[in-house]
Amino acid sequence: MTPMKRIFDLGAVVFLGTILSPLIIGLIVVILLTEGRPIFYVSERMKTPDRAFKLWKFRTMRVVENDFGVSGGDKADRITPIGHFLRRTRTDELPQLWNVLRGDLSFVGPRPPLRRYVELRPDLYRQVLKSRPGITGLATLVYHHTEEELLNTCKTPEETEAVYVRRCVPRKAALDLVYARRRNVCVDFRLMVATVFRRWAPGRQGRERRQPSP
Repeated sequence: MTPMKRIFDLGAVVFLGTILSPLIIGLIVVILLTEGRPIFYVSERMKTPDRAFKLWKFRTMRVVENDFGVSGGDKADRITPIGHFLRRTRTDELPQLWNVLRGDLSFVGPRPPLRRYVELRPDLYRQVLKSRPGITGLATLVYHHTEEELLNTCKTPEETEAVYVRRCVPRKAALDLVYARRRNVCVDFRLMVATVFRRWAPGRQGRERRQPSP
C-alpha cells in the first residue's frame, strides 16, 4: 500500500466514522434488542497469502457450530430479519471501518478471502493479494450481483463450495488484477462513489440485461 493510499484511507475512515457513528450505534441497539448477542460476526480472513486478520461485520445469521465456506442458498434459512436488511443495504460491513483504521483493509481492493481458498489457489491469490484487501472494489461492484444469483441457487454446502470455487473465484480474481493494474487515488474514489450510488457502478447495466448461465 502506498503512503498516499494509506493517508486517503485514514482521512476517509475518520470522516465516515464521524458521520456514520449514529447509524452504527443505532444498528448495534437494534440487533441487540431484536436478535441478542453476539452483535458482531468476526471471521478470519487473509491479508496476504500468509498473514491473517479478524474481519468484523454485523451478525446477519443465526449462529451454528461448524460453519464454513461462503454463504449460499444452503444458509438462507439462517439469515435473520434484520440480517436481510443489513445485507441488502450492505450496512453489515460498517464495522470494517475498524479494520481500515487498523490497516487490515483499505477502502478499495480485492475482498479478503478465507484461508481455505488461498490454500486451494495459492498461485492465484499470490497475485491478487499483492493489493491490500478492501471493503469494496472492482470485482465487488461488477460481479457481486451475479455471484449472489449463482450461490443462492445452491442447496447444499458442497454445491455452494463447488460453484464458488469453479465460477466465482477465477472471475473475481481476474477483475481484481485489472484493478491492480489501474489503481490510484482517483480510481479508488470513483469506486467508493459507485458503491454508494450503485446504479452508476461499472457493469451494472450489463448485469441487468443478462442472467447468469446455468
